Amino acid sequence: MKAQFLDLHAAADFLGPGAVEVNRYQTEITDIVRRRGVFGQRIRQVPATGHPSRFFEQTAIASPTAAQGFVDPRNIVATVGSPTRVERSVPLKALVSQINYNLFDIEVGAQQSQFAFLQAKDLADAVEGLMRTHDVALWNGNDTSLSTPATSQYFGAIGQIAGGGNSYTVHVGDSIVDELKGVIAQMVANSSYEVRPTAIYANPVLLDLIDRELKAAYNVVLSTTEVAGGLRVKALSTQAGELPLIPEWSIGYTGTPGSGTAVLPCYIVSEDMVEYHWLTDANPRVFQLGVPGSLSSQMVVVKFGAVIVKGASYAHYEVKVNR
Repeated sequence: MKAQFLDLHAAADFLGPGAVEVNRYQTEITDIVRRRGVFGQRIRQVPATGHPSRFFEQTAIASPTAAQGFVDPRNIVATVGSPTRVERSVPLKALVSQINYNLFDIEVGAQQSQFAFLQAKDLADAVEGLMRTHDVALWNGNDTSLSTPATSQYFGAIGQIAGGGNSYTVHVGDSIVDELKGVIAQMVANSSYEVRPTAIYANPVLLDLIDRELKAAYNVVLSTTEVAGGLRVKALSTQAGELPLIPEWSIGYTGTPGSGTAVLPCYIVSEDMVEYHWLTDANPRVFQLGVPGSLSSQMVVVKFGAVIVKGASYAHYEVKVNR
């Protein structure tokens, strides 16, 4: 046991005959603050080749037309062909966050011994906070070009997919499920690319509308599948197989569903074609700066990298649902 002196007048909630009530708190801090998204945990993490990170994309193979390929077997004349490859690049971006620990406050906390874990928790939360910003920007980063970056943020997946030109609108009164399945069938039927979507990402509000539609029209309850540790989601049967319907809170929507003016987007994604190119380490790194004259400990969290949606014009699709 450890004896301590307390200023009862300063800390007392009540003073009375036979009673002195002082402040006491639970040692656990209630915390269900939202942190990571799902998308950033499922896409590929690859080391960057440099700044910018460069790669080649093959857009076609040497395939002669029927008139060129079929010839007289006694008079063979071949048509020369070559594969078509395009150079691509993605500029790396920097995310940074900082937390300072005041020496006096840390020593007071250590002497009270009530929230001794807070320093570690707050540093872990600083890392999680940076990753939350990272996860939001994976979808919504406001840069507009990979070749000529205009802002310090990522060129988000939404901008890259929409910029690829694959966009479809489900109008009020149309079946969301039927239209989604039709778009996926078109993607799989692509004669130029072997497209295999792996997931559908949308705001939970849109996924709820899909659930309600299936229940009302067909009295169907979707099966579930696990997409991340401990996270199970509904799965939709399509021509690309059972695609998980992944709720992503960072995908926003406009308007009020049911008003006829709401627009709720979802994204059909081939996740193996989405990469995060990292520099040095895929995880955020924490650096402790030198202690200044204020004797505060300065911790800086840093992450370098960028997201690239490969095959944005054929391997992914944006579907906007009007409701």
